Amino acid sequence: MKIYNTMTRTKEEFVPINGNKVGIYVCGPTVYDYIHIGNARPMIVFDTLRRYLLYKGYDVNYVSNFTDVDDKIIKRAIEEGVAPSEISERYILEAKKDMQELNVLEATTHPKATEEIPDMIAMVETLIEKGHAYEVNGTVYFRTRSFPGYGKLSGKNIDDLEAGHREIKVAGQEEKEDFLDFVLWKPKKEGEPSWPSPWGEGRPGWHLECSVMSKKYIGDIIDIHAGGEDLIFPHHENEIAQSEAANDVEFAKYWMHNAFLKIDGEKMSKSLGNFFTIRDIGKKYPLQVIRFFMLSAHYRSPLNFSDTLVESSKASLERILNAMARLEDAMNCAEEKETTEEEKEILLKIKEYVAKYEAAMEDDLNTADAISVIFEMVKLANSSITSNNAKSVITEIYETIGKLCDILGIITKVENEILDSDIEALIEERQAARKARNFARADEIRDMLAAQGILLEDTREGVKWKRK
Repeated sequence: MKIYNTMTRTKEEFVPINGNKVGIYVCGPTVYDYIHIGNARPMIVFDTLRRYLLYKGYDVNYVSNFTDVDDKIIKRAIEEGVAPSEISERYILEAKKDMQELNVLEATTHPKATEEIPDMIAMVETLIEKGHAYEVNGTVYFRTRSFPGYGKLSGKNIDDLEAGHREIKVAGQEEKEDFLDFVLWKPKKEGEPSWPSPWGEGRPGWHLECSVMSKKYIGDIIDIHAGGEDLIFPHHENEIAQSEAANDVEFAKYWMHNAFLKIDGEKMSKSLGNFFTIRDIGKKYPLQVIRFFMLSAHYRSPLNFSDTLVESSKASLERILNAMARLEDAMNCAEEKETTEEEKEILLKIKEYVAKYEAAMEDDLNTADAISVIFEMVKLANSSITSNNAKSVITEIYETIGKLCDILGIITKVENEILDSDIEALIEERQAARKARNFARADEIRDMLAAQGILLEDTREGVKWKRK
């Protein structure tokens, strides 16, 4: 398999560090609100990478963190008058719900920054001992110029960075040895969460968190470090500097970054009114459609989100689902019998399609071409397969398309839908629970129905419901 390595700017043959085992670290969200549609792209892309590696027989250790201490979390907590931990825990749960709806597999480990503070302090102490960091008034800075390779991922030249920032005056910059130095540990401010350290009460810098969590849960060297291209500089650049300075080994062998998502050709922004959460989008489209849409373009290509393009993806996905439903019906009606020469040719063609699909996926995770192969198989099935074919032949095509879709995280087998009578009964139970002020049970019933694609709307005339 070849993947494009941001570090070398070339496609490279993927060779794991440790035989069959693969360690992947993907930078996760800062949990101060519902995750937005831009967050969904790396989640879906690198979940698909993981699924393909599992399909190829690798033992994948997939680590994706939650940043649960951050200025945005603290700001939200102050606005709501609650503890920052209440905000982070609430939105970790909500993020996991959205990821489940997107059919993103649970990570092997979902570390939280606040649970790894002792190891962060230990790494800072190591960096100070090695001369790569220093403390001023309770703040610990990384001495950027002490790391010769700074800029090797982003391609930025340290002298150019200096020239570009020479005129900028920032509060607190004067205490640094060099304006390029970045924070490893920051002192406590009134009302903020903090932890004891050799430099006083405080909390870690954002860049430090991922270096420590990847080291703990994967090791000093990561096979693949991934995230959105907005993280290349300064976040991933700073991770490399502090990790390699502390551990004296290469931080990651391969770097993968997905391109930006735009909304109707514009950069997503709250000020432009085009900022959408996964939850917002889920009210309009099944999130399986969103996953399919995200994978219909190569992950390194900029992706434009628009109703027209998503509707097109919805129609395309329905073609696959309809073909699978028709194949399932044919399979259930078909008889066990000898395969004909014509059917043997079809099975041979299916094997060729699988090889073509794998070639696409192994060419830097080209999901767009892989989906095209699935459509070729659908076309073959629609034109060549009926219930008159041998059951074994229909089964082979059905299971093959299903398996290849599963690698993409696309669910092709819809479980039996909940009956209308059962929906009405649950709505009645929910109404009774609300009347008894048992709001927890009422919410549980609403969530249970939502998980099965049933949306409730409370109106003056009573509760109305519809299927997604």
